[in-house]
Amino acid sequence: MSKGSGFTKKYLDTIRKLAKGAAAFVVATDYDVEGEVIGLNIVRYLCRQKDASRMKFSTLTKEDIVEAFEKRSPHLDWGQAKAGETRHYLDWYNGINYSRALTSAMKKTGGFKLMSTGRVQGPALKIIVDKEKDIRAFKPVPFWEVELLAEKSGREIEAWHEKGKFWGKKEADAVIAGTKGAKHALVASAEKKEFSQQPPFPFDLTTLQMEAYHALGIQPKRTLEVAQSLYIAGAISYPRTSSQKLPESIGYRKILQALAKNSGYTALANALLSRSSLKPNDGEKADPAHPAIFPTGMQPSFDDEREAKVYDLVVRRFLATFSDPATRETMTIVLDCSRENFIARGTRTVKRGWHEFYAPYIDLEEQELPKVEKGGQVAVKKIGMHTKETQPPKRYTPASIIKELERRSLGTKATRSDIVDTLFKRGYVDGRSIQATELGIRTVETLERHAPKIIDEELTRHFEEEMEDIREGKRQPDDVLGEAREALTDIIRDFKKNEKEIGKELSKANIETRNELTGVGKCPSCKEGDLQIRRGKFGGFVACNRYPECKTTFSLPRNAFIKPAKKECEQCGYPKVLAIKKKGAQEFCLNQDCPSKYAEGKAGETAKKIAKGIIEKSCPKCGKGKVVVRSSIYGKFYGCDRYPECAYTAQLDERSGGDGKNGEGKGEGHGKGYS
Repeated sequence: MSKGSGFTKKYLDTIRKLAKGAAAFVVATDYDVEGEVIGLNIVRYLCRQKDASRMKFSTLTKEDIVEAFEKRSPHLDWGQAKAGETRHYLDWYNGINYSRALTSAMKKTGGFKLMSTGRVQGPALKIIVDKEKDIRAFKPVPFWEVELLAEKSGREIEAWHEKGKFWGKKEADAVIAGTKGAKHALVASAEKKEFSQQPPFPFDLTTLQMEAYHALGIQPKRTLEVAQSLYIAGAISYPRTSSQKLPESIGYRKILQALAKNSGYTALANALLSRSSLKPNDGEKADPAHPAIFPTGMQPSFDDEREAKVYDLVVRRFLATFSDPATRETMTIVLDCSRENFIARGTRTVKRGWHEFYAPYIDLEEQELPKVEKGGQVAVKKIGMHTKETQPPKRYTPASIIKELERRSLGTKATRSDIVDTLFKRGYVDGRSIQATELGIRTVETLERHAPKIIDEELTRHFEEEMEDIREGKRQPDDVLGEAREALTDIIRDFKKNEKEIGKELSKANIETRNELTGVGKCPSCKEGDLQIRRGKFGGFVACNRYPECKTTFSLPRNAFIKPAKKECEQCGYPKVLAIKKKGAQEFCLNQDCPSKYAEGKAGETAKKIAKGIIEKSCPKCGKGKVVVRSSIYGKFYGCDRYPECAYTAQLDERSGGDGKNGEGKGEGHGKGYS
């Protein structure tokens, strides 16, 4: 048993003990493939039984659990159990052999790094690498757009030439020349058109992860963890579902009546309850085991802010799907300026409909144009030309790559976020907009040359289809596993033939990636070594790679993801780093004595005098110590020389008359503590 799973031993011992005196066995694990395998293993190895009855439920409310017990089926779902076991074996066969082969190849060339790939991880990495190559190969093409800025009744109208992009500047120049000096433009046409915007579908897991990422900034893996926590608490239904359908059997009115007791949703829930009938806007995706994600109506208590946010997202999505379509209006104005047509477009919401229920998470542009009549005139304020370039393909985000894996039928709804997370941990990819590292690119290129089947998504998809056939009783596990063993044997045989070459290529890529992700710049002390980001038991720091000959080190901000900024400080020439936190990224100079870290004006001059001992001030907090100037990567700040007995800190703030703004030290840098 692994150290991380040690806590489960007491549960296993308890189940084993209770099983000895049990007259009947009922499995109540999650009703999906993974849950079925867990239930089967408990029944088989702890209870020493061949079968058990099976409860099926989608929420952990008392009512649903009791009903599931009363309506339990007499047997396990053997189709799910066999498919799940087969998937485990396939993942184990492929993952352990592929990963060991990669790690061993690198080790034999003198390098070492724990490498991993697997049945889905390999194809997933190739998708990201292919996108990265498309971006790198992209060559921007210049184009020009001509804009006309008009005015009507004191309101601006932004219109663009009807041709859109001009691929030759001469043609755009001709439009500018032809309209030069124009004071008015004729309204050639003005049309309004209404369209209906249907309510959103209920959440399945993938759409919940995508929406939580876009609307709340929560990573997909974390969204699944939060949703699972809410499910365990009985607040929402089972989250690992592919369904976008809400069956009537879940009790629409019962849930709405419960939600109406929550002051945050009272008005919205009552608005739906006043209707004679309720019908959700179901999507096409279905799941044989579970409905779409919905709130149970149970009043939850939240452990953290993210739970509250995800719960609110689920509730409002549920409410919105029962509401009316929204009505939007588009207005298109064509302006004739010296026989050149310019088009202005605006969109506004006429009837909010479901927007009322989903308002915090709606990101729609509202651009209302002024009222004009065909044949009328508008004043021309300005006509200008904009030079632009075509843009490369967008990189995947943690949410969009999960959507792409789903589209390609790679992985399962429960494992996709873990697969992406593993790619980050192994150093194959990096960044919020996912960028393949040199290690990731070289790994894919190496496997393409020497073992292409490892990253072949068609092979992965083939075995996913085989497992679905097992679940439906069309194929036997032994036949599928036998086919998989043959394929794996052939792949590893080809790999071994090229092991030395593979190891050399991967070792070189690993070194380049490490330098790319941790190399900050030249050491300012010894002038020979390179500064690299390191990790210690007290957190991150920057050190010279010539240690112990050069002992130069710099502290780093805590609770932040640190990346090299790949630039030097304009004031002192020291390297800079990028500290990425939830609220964004900020550049910092490593030099704690950099002039940029002193406050400007009188406050900065006062701080310099205190630092040199020219001015002495007693600590306003303890009255015993002296105020001194301390440094952190964030900048200079005041502190008490009796720290840690006295935790007084203050900013070097002009407004405080040079004495700073009092605060409690927390050991994190500027205005908060010491480094």
